[in-house]
Amino acid sequence: MSVLAASTAQILYSEVHHNQHQIASNGARRCFVNRDFGSVLFGRRNGEQRRLRRREFRMGTEAGFWPDLSRPAMVEMESIEDSEQLDRILAHAQELSQPVLIDWMATWCRKCIYLKPKLEKLGADYLTKVKFYYVDVNKVPQSLVKRGNISKMPTIQLWKDGEMKAEVIGGHKAWLVIEEVREMIHKFIL
Repeated sequence: MSVLAASTAQILYSEVHHNQHQIASNGARRCFVNRDFGSVLFGRRNGEQRRLRRREFRMGTEAGFWPDLSRPAMVEMESIEDSEQLDRILAHAQELSQPVLIDWMATWCRKCIYLKPKLEKLGADYLTKVKFYYVDVNKVPQSLVKRGNISKMPTIQLWKDGEMKAEVIGGHKAWLVIEEVREMIHKFIL
């Protein structure tokens, strides 16, 4: 019997029923359900295995197949082109008492390019609390870059009440930078 499962990528699971086990496979992963003991064993071909109770498996599969459509998965960051636009953004954010996160980056900077989509995904988590922007330092006047006091890239700054409150310089792994940015945001919005 074949079952079509709705997930991010459509996956076709083939199920083969044996005496006490149900086996589902999608190529690289295999799932063995032991009906007697109510447990699920996930494994890969290389022998890695993980055991779950049947209830955890059922809850995970129900929630995992359907994405959360109530909020966006990512928010496209807006570009800042000059000092006047930065002034308008900061004044508007000050009226709303909302912090602004600015990613200072360059198109030639590989770490900047890798980090931007991750920041856009993080922006979806803080959609109503923080506004995310980016500045391409090669396309803006140097007076704007000096105003941000930028010496290394990528630099992620959090601005609140019209002034820069904190920054993260992202010269290391992207996931570490994202965690530091998340901590910086929590420090100023909670």
